[in-house]
Amino acid sequence: MGDGGDGGSGKREGYGVSERVLEIVQAGRVPYGKALEWQRRLAQDRIDGRLPHDLLLLLEHPPVVTLGRNSHLEHVLRPEGVEVFEVERGGDVTFHGPGQLVGYPILDLRGHRQDLHWYLRTLEQALLDGLAELGIPAKRNPGHTGVWSRGRKIASIGIHVKQWVTWHGFALNVTTDLAFFDRIVPCGIPGVVMTSVAREAGGEEREASLWDETVAAVVRGFESAFGVTATQASIDSETGAR
Repeated sequence: MGDGGDGGSGKREGYGVSERVLEIVQAGRVPYGKALEWQRRLAQDRIDGRLPHDLLLLLEHPPVVTLGRNSHLEHVLRPEGVEVFEVERGGDVTFHGPGQLVGYPILDLRGHRQDLHWYLRTLEQALLDGLAELGIPAKRNPGHTGVWSRGRKIASIGIHVKQWVTWHGFALNVTTDLAFFDRIVPCGIPGVVMTSVAREAGGEEREASLWDETVAAVVRGFESAFGVTATQASIDSETGAR
């Protein structure tokens, strides 16, 4: 996966520097199409000034394959029985499914840094910090966006940016059934081996607590990497309105 979109240079009415609050919305399991509508609405609300703070959607999806703007159809090996979406994020093909923590940051980068490379590296850092808290060794892989543990890929990142507001984001395998990745060439990287928090931590027997621990660690990772204070929030489950 990777980046996508154009930061743009448009100025919006009523913008002012505010305290760095990151609203956390834990939405549970959400169909991909609905979550995509939520993201687009929330991003437009952030652009238009109707959303006063940055927001991080945390959720998981039923099994789905998504194709980014740089994807190659031959990287979808076995699509049968799984929905496939073509979307505006950067990068190639990826899989989302149960047990995978998906995060969609709706951030106005004008309140941080107007630099897409900085944003990608900071997303990685948030995940690295969270994984470190869980005791999982993780690092970047030069030349590939995402996060790796012991030579295996544990998290994928793909973003879109419009007028310096972000959507799409990251997918961190927590208790994911890694066999699903056999259906694709993950992120278009031949030979890549995927892994999960459960596999690296040896925590398959405590899946429920491992999920909660990972969510909490990732939120703290965002606080440290982006210099924000996290607060819990909610959105309308039908419309995605905050």
